[in-house]
Amino acid sequence: MIAFLRGRILDKQPNLLIVDVQGVGYLVHVPLSTFYDAGEVGAEAALRIYTHVREEALQLYGFLTVLEQQLFERLIGISGIGPKLAIAVLSGIEPRDFIAAVQRSDLARLTGIPGIGRKTAERIVLELKDRLAHIATPPGGDAGPVPTGERLRDDLLSALQNLGYQRPAAEKAIDAVVGAASAQSFESALKAALRELMR
Repeated sequence: MIAFLRGRILDKQPNLLIVDVQGVGYLVHVPLSTFYDAGEVGAEAALRIYTHVREEALQLYGFLTVLEQQLFERLIGISGIGPKLAIAVLSGIEPRDFIAAVQRSDLARLTGIPGIGRKTAERIVLELKDRLAHIATPPGGDAGPVPTGERLRDDLLSALQNLGYQRPAAEKAIDAVVGAASAQSFESALKAALRELMR
């Protein structure tokens, strides 16, 4: 069972990294926060790994933080939530915001995440409310580097489409939050775009 990988990023797309570990390329599914914070192609990355074994496939899910991995593992422990949906949840909401939403039973916030309907949100709250209280939330870190305007738009569009939003709605949200003169990080722009889409 693979639990940890350290290697060079060979390729990256939203929700996906290929990590070269001594000549072997591992395809790792990641939440958007890990995708962005892992570094650029060619950089070294160290990922905590959850190995998901099915009859027809062995899939790796990677996380930069213990908190993300803990939330992922708790999510896939819920009936009806598989690894793909768990990654979508962690991509659609910050870990601390997710914990707060579950503890407040904020179904509106949870159903704003693509792929999460009311019944699934209710099940998440029911099963996780008492199990998340002891998870320590880390302090907020650096927002990350500021990408160029066009690259930021492309990254945001790709990320939102990977989260299940239709292109026209995603583009409208991006237009609303990315001003020509206002430089901002991918993470802050993505959060603003998601808030726009949830209106």
